Amino acid sequence: MEENQNNREDTPQHAGFIQMKKFRFVMLIFLIVFLTAGVTILALSFGDEKAVNVGMQERAEFNKLYNTYDKLKKSYFQDVDEEKLVDGAIDGMVKSLDDPYSDYMTKEESKVFEESITSSFEGIGAEIQEKNGAIVVVSPIKGSPAEKAGIEPNDKITEVDGKSVRGMSANEAVLLIRGEKGTKVTLTIERKEGEEPKKVTITRDEIPINTVYPEMLDNGVAKIQITSFSSHTDKDLSEALKEMEDKGMKSLILDLRKNPGGLLDQAISISNLFVPKGKMLFQVANKDGKVEEYVAKDGKKITVPTVVLVDEGSASASEILAAAVSESAGIPLVGEKTFGKGTVQTTYEFQDGSNIKYTMAKWLTPDGNWINEKGIEPDKKVAMPKYASLSYIDPDHKLKVDSASSDVKAAEQILKELGYNPGKVDSFYDEDTKNAVMEFQKDEKLETTGVLTGDTTIALMNKIREHLQENDPQVKEAAKMLSKKNK
Repeated sequence: MEENQNNREDTPQHAGFIQMKKFRFVMLIFLIVFLTAGVTILALSFGDEKAVNVGMQERAEFNKLYNTYDKLKKSYFQDVDEEKLVDGAIDGMVKSLDDPYSDYMTKEESKVFEESITSSFEGIGAEIQEKNGAIVVVSPIKGSPAEKAGIEPNDKITEVDGKSVRGMSANEAVLLIRGEKGTKVTLTIERKEGEEPKKVTITRDEIPINTVYPEMLDNGVAKIQITSFSSHTDKDLSEALKEMEDKGMKSLILDLRKNPGGLLDQAISISNLFVPKGKMLFQVANKDGKVEEYVAKDGKKITVPTVVLVDEGSASASEILAAAVSESAGIPLVGEKTFGKGTVQTTYEFQDGSNIKYTMAKWLTPDGNWINEKGIEPDKKVAMPKYASLSYIDPDHKLKVDSASSDVKAAEQILKELGYNPGKVDSFYDEDTKNAVMEFQKDEKLETTGVLTGDTTIALMNKIREHLQENDPQVKEAAKMLSKKNK
């Protein structure tokens, strides 16, 4: 019985012993897994740098970049802005391409770029680019403060409000030039080599992205100006063409002067209106030598006699359109040689809203010509009169008897062109100049002071602009060519 009792006691003890061994075993396994994981974590955290790159391809070419970043972050004598360091590295990488059309845009710059092709913005209204370290005007926008101030294609902007912009990217310069409507910005402009730089103060305004301007001239000649290619230009052009057709359009002048370009798809869409189905619009040559041809598709076609106006401000998408209609539709070009931009850009956007705009290919005309830095020569070359490029006269300046400056000379040239007699055109404001100004003030119903300033200066600049529009030799030549076709 005692033995039996002992046996009953041993049984639970034995069973208890077995349970303890299972528990220890499970805990031991857990401990091993835990320690293994801990060792792995320690290795990843404190071990050789190669452990960090497990599963990632090493990029030895970036070692110098990483080391520079780490060194500056650790050892620079002040705290550094990590975001600025990264932005600067990317910006430097893109600038090393030495391509004026490739840019890195921060979030702010990217927003400005997007506004310029999709909606209105506030500024002076001029397309600019960086070229050989200088900020150069491609073209002012029609009706903009920049155009009214006399800003011309190829003007070099050297300073903005006294701050040098040499070496800046176009996007950096744009951020300085743009600003709220009603505020003023002073640009230092160099127009010709050896000519004294000129300061031009411009009042910023809202710049609407209206890109199509139709008007009916005499004898059924319609004139439609396209000032840039934004997201809705093709639709606006279709509406303008319908308006001109309703007014009896017999022929068309398509004005691409001072058009700096814009969206490629818009140039394709508009080219398709003028080029017969199946004929080539342009070609794109990629890095690997592959050439892709873009041909005209079916759809509505403009069949009335057409002439296209171009000048040194016609660039990029404007040149694609001009070359397409010239080489594939036989439409004559009138004016002056175009800007000469023969490359195509695209953008790559980062998650934070910044992006890079870079050249992805070069484009060729239907005949295979690359017009980069050469431009397109018009079929009929017609130069604008010299007074069309006269310097802007600042209305805040006061010109009176005994004044002597380039502004005085410009005023004398304008007065003479408008039919007044300022005497000798010699940069000196004398009694003859004063009398001519007084006569102009009487005609414009302004206070007769003989002093050129304020409202008088503004009226004089507006008058010469209207005079040029009424006597535009390039438009007159185009109309003359079309009148022969209409007979």
